[in-house]
Amino acid sequence: DEGCIGVRGGGQAEERGPVARRFLGSETVKVDAKGRMTIPASFRRVIEASDPDWQPKQPATIIVVHGYETQKWLEVYTVEAVHEIEESIEQNLKPGSDERLWLDDLRHGQSFYAQIDTDGRLVLPQKRREQIGMADEALIRSAGTYFTIWSPAVYEQSHDLTPRKIAAKYPAGFDPRSFLPAKKRE
Repeated sequence: DEGCIGVRGGGQAEERGPVARRFLGSETVKVDAKGRMTIPASFRRVIEASDPDWQPKQPATIIVVHGYETQKWLEVYTVEAVHEIEESIEQNLKPGSDERLWLDDLRHGQSFYAQIDTDGRLVLPQKRREQIGMADEALIRSAGTYFTIWSPAVYEQSHDLTPRKIAAKYPAGFDPRSFLPAKKRE
């Protein structure tokens, strides 16, 4: 793998190792009695590349949003993604607005820091496993800049298949990339 140049919020380029910029795919993993689960290796690379304090052979930090009691999944963000969200909130939402108060509560009151240990495992507290109905397996699903953790059974029962419903409106073989604007030629 080649090194990549990444650009931080201030527009400064910095040298980094191999970087995947988004989480891709999904995987079902085992969860032991202590709540330990192995995070897929490709996800760990994104987490490590997005943790400015991460060093090889050290744990990487993530932020887990557990949401309110009715939320039946966990959202997992990289340190870099949380910083980007915080910048956007600061720039776009008025202090004291309902929208900002809600997002502030989610990112501060309904979340916690966690680490991916050097063996690639995440430990989830029992209270959070119970909240999402998790037993001995977890479904880890990418969502681009973050990923979600579900009980596979809860996911099957409750997941909204909206993308499939949207796709059914179009003819077979329709290319959804056609929704994107054409690239401008210079």
